[in-house]
Amino acid sequence: MSRLLGGTLERVCKAVLLLCLLHFLVAVILYFDVYAQHLAFFSRFSTRGPAHALYPAASSSTNCSRPNATAASSGLPEVPSARPGPTAPVIPPCPDVPPGLVGRVVIEFTSPMPLERVQRENPGVLLGGRYTPPDCTPAQTVAVIIPFRHREHHLRYWLHYLHPMLRRQRLRYGIYVINQHGEETFNRAKLLNVGFLEALKEDATYDCFIFSDVDLVPMDDRNLYRCGDQPRHFAIAMDKFGFRLPYASYFGGVSGLSKAQFLRINGFPNEYWGWGGEDDDIFNRFSKIQNTKMSMKWDGIGSVRYRVLEVSRQPLFTNITVDIGRPMSWLNQG
Repeated sequence: MSRLLGGTLERVCKAVLLLCLLHFLVAVILYFDVYAQHLAFFSRFSTRGPAHALYPAASSSTNCSRPNATAASSGLPEVPSARPGPTAPVIPPCPDVPPGLVGRVVIEFTSPMPLERVQRENPGVLLGGRYTPPDCTPAQTVAVIIPFRHREHHLRYWLHYLHPMLRRQRLRYGIYVINQHGEETFNRAKLLNVGFLEALKEDATYDCFIFSDVDLVPMDDRNLYRCGDQPRHFAIAMDKFGFRLPYASYFGGVSGLSKAQFLRINGFPNEYWGWGGEDDDIFNRFSKIQNTKMSMKWDGIGSVRYRVLEVSRQPLFTNITVDIGRPMSWLNQG
């Protein structure tokens, strides 16, 4: 009986020992499993790799065929994807020969020409007479300077013909009417100096200046209002002179100079009051660019004196009314 009882106790002890060993093994397995999970969790946030290691891209099995389909959440904060913003369209440079030119233009001055009509015909012209072609980038920014007094009738026709021409020529330009105040003797060249300075005050990017009388309209839009390597004379054939120059050195009517050329000759002479004389002086300045005359040093853009009375930006041009003084009694008054 005692031997039987001893055998039973031995088997019970072995069973208990096996259960304890089994419990220990289960505890060890669970411990390492939990430890491995914690290790993976912290290593994910301590990785020093690139951004895609933190936020992996969606796998190839992600369903993107539906507009509202989303990838399965990874349990991490969602970071919005970097999408390129809208880029401005690249505008090409304007061609040397604009494609929309028409050549010879019929010019007549008998039809009524109210400014309202001219404004309707040029919807792309901005306040102050500014225009920029929408489909190309011009190489120059042009200021057109008009010396002016009591010529409203001519101005309306000039605007009627010149705005469409300049737009067809793909120019970036502004129109400036420099109005001499009062009834003193007219001084065309001094007004042109004033126009040069005042246009640059409004837009320092002007690098080409066209100086035009208000009663001169080109009869062919292929006569491009641009500046070149040398000063340009645009009115080389006028109807009132039988389509020829009155003399070889005539440089009146319409001329064009770059900003650098204008400054190099110190602008135009200020002391020619009345009509005539200033054109010859201007021509002489052009021909003496390499050997500057003494008069150019003291009479020109650096010595011009005037007072701006009013700046009015009209729908088709900018009007600048100025007081330029009066001629000295000892000067030639034309």
